[in-house]
Parts: sequence; structure tokens; C-alpha cells
Amino acid sequence: MANKIQMKTPLVEMDGDEMTRIIWKDIKDILLLPYIDLNTEYYDLGLEKRDETDDQITVDSALATKKYGVAVKCATITPNAQRVTEYNLKQMWKSPNGTIRAILDGTVFRAPITVDSIKPFVKSWKKPITIARHAYGDVYRNVEYRVEGKGKAELVFTSESGEVTKHTIFDFDGPGVIQGVHNLDKSIASFARSCFNYALDTKQELWFSTKDTISKVYDHRFKDIFDEIFENEYKTKFEEAGITYFYTLIDDVVARIIRSEGGVIWACKNYDGDVMSDMVASAFGSLAMMTSVLVSPDGNFEYEAAHGTVTRHYYKHLKGEETSTNSMATIFAWTGALRKRGELDGIAELVDFANKLEKASIQTIEEGVMTKDLASLSEIKDIKVVNTADFLKEIALRLDTML
Repeated sequence: MANKIQMKTPLVEMDGDEMTRIIWKDIKDILLLPYIDLNTEYYDLGLEKRDETDDQITVDSALATKKYGVAVKCATITPNAQRVTEYNLKQMWKSPNGTIRAILDGTVFRAPITVDSIKPFVKSWKKPITIARHAYGDVYRNVEYRVEGKGKAELVFTSESGEVTKHTIFDFDGPGVIQGVHNLDKSIASFARSCFNYALDTKQELWFSTKDTISKVYDHRFKDIFDEIFENEYKTKFEEAGITYFYTLIDDVVARIIRSEGGVIWACKNYDGDVMSDMVASAFGSLAMMTSVLVSPDGNFEYEAAHGTVTRHYYKHLKGEETSTNSMATIFAWTGALRKRGELDGIAELVDFANKLEKASIQTIEEGVMTKDLASLSEIKDIKVVNTADFLKEIALRLDTML
């Protein structure tokens, strides 16, 4: 383009690992830089750089998001023991997503990218299902201990005034493990309000689930806070909008969701949302067909792809072999961030570009041009399978006709 779209405020750009890092650069080179004078504050969250900085760069990227308001993140590795050896790491660093979410707080909303030629595996699903995942606490902020032998494990709380409260967790007669998790009323409340507001904005029913029959204090606190906020702040608004909110046990929601036609928001605690969003994504097609945005109570937004770093394709790439990797979730992470940046800064051209890039991406698939993994999901008979870079170039061809 002769006149590229200008940006006023930087996006926080968080680069990632392995195959998604390669795709990240290709998306910028093929679909973004020819059209936008891209303004980003760049953070390399590749595993080597996180190790080099003792993970400070992850913290810095989250703080930059609080400064600028909008971020876009590539998929990153959360190292296990094998990765520590492979990358010669100083330690087994925590999930960068967990670190960023702990700083930003808020709620992760994940919804499938729907394409007419890719039908959900659950035949009753006619509309997208959005997972609203609490982005703070639980196992992602846990403290763990390996019990080596006999002894008593206690839950101890020391108040600010010095009063000590103790509860016996278990009297161990041999080796085992202990895990301590926590959450905050303030964070749970912001989670609830985010879910209620999102339901009102999208005119969808909101379902919330925990396991309060078993976790009678921890999970029940979530239920109580949701109920209190709904009754005091949102009940009338929901009635006026013609939508409903209800709470039930998570196993009941699993049964209900399979029989539903979709078109609902399913609010989950942190770990539940992690698992269930993968289930919903796979049932609608794949994790690479899932949008993901973290909305913080402070009005900050972090867009990302919900899938991993596509390690298998990366190892093929390192051998010089051709790869054909679905890039849709990463494209939609960029379009979501660019659209939000445009909305916040009043740049209509940027919002329009993001909308048209999404439309061009879906049109490419509908016209039968796909990566190998997309082709395996599609019901189209005459499919042209292309490699990753050529898929992006095909999108660019259709985008050019729209601009």
C-alpha cells in the first residue's frame, strides 16, 4: 500500500517459541507490515530469553501491557523436565501465561473461529460456545511440597494481628504430596463482573460452574460472590436483555453443554477453563481455530492463540522439511489486538483492516485453500493444500481485493 495505516499508541508484542515463532514472523511480513506502519513495544518471550533474564522479561511484558492497554502474544513453551535438559535451563520456569495473568488479573474469553465447511463434532452444536476462564490463582499460583515420610501437614494462617489458625490437612504415615492454592475475593468479583458484562454485550446466556458440594469453602466462595453481584448489580439488566444466568455443578454443565445447541458463555475457574476450552476448541475443529483474549478489570487486553508451539512441525522445519500449519488462531490474535487498539485510539482504518483480514482468512478456507491440518477437518471435497507461507499469501491476495 502506498499509504500505510498509521498507529498512535504501541501494541505490546510478545514473541514466542518454536513453530509459532516462525509463523509469527511470516504473519507480520505477509499480512501486516505491507499494510500497517506497525508500532509495537517488543518483548522476546522465547524460552532462551526468559532463562537469560530469570523470567524478568515476562514480568516486564505484563507491566508494559498495563501501561499501553493492549498486547498480542505468541504461543510459548512452559518447560517440563525434558525441556530443562533440552534448552539447558537454569530452572523449570513457570508458565508465562500464568505469570502474565497473575499481574493483569481478569478473565480469559475463548471462542471458536467458525467456518461453514468445518462442522462441530458434537452434532447438536449450532452456535459458538464461549469459555470464560478466571485468570488468577488456583493451581497456577500454587505452593507444593513433597512429603518424604511420616508427619502432620497443617494449614496455618497468621492474621495481621498475630492470631494463628490451624487446620490439619492430613496425618501422613508415609511419603506423599501436598498442594496449597489460594484466591482473592477481589479477583473473583472482577471475574464475575467481566462475565456478566460480556454476557450483556453479546446477548448470550451465562452458565457458571464449580464443585461447591465437595469444596464447601473454596468453591462455595466463588458461587456466593457470583450470586451476590448478580442479585445486586445485574439481575434487572439481564431481565431487560432477555438473557439468563444460572449456577450449577461443573459435572451438570458438562452434561448440559453436550446436549445444548451452543450460543452460551460457560464461566469456569482457572483450571476448569483451561481444560474445557481445549475440549470445546477440539469439538469445533481444533485449538488452532480458537480465539483467546484476557480482559483485566483495569481495562487491559491481551490477545493470544490458545494452542501450543506446534513442536512437531518445528522439528520438521529445522530439518528443512516443508510444513503446513494452521495459522488462524495466531492471525486472529493479531486482528483482535489491532481492532482493540483501533477502537481505543479512534483509528477506524485499523478496525476496518482487522475486520477485513479476518474475513479474508475465512474466505480463503471457504474457497478450498487450506493448510494440511485444516483440510483434515473440512467437508469441502476439492481442496488445495498449501504450505504455511503460501496459505498466508493466499489470504493476502483476497485481502488486497477488499482494501
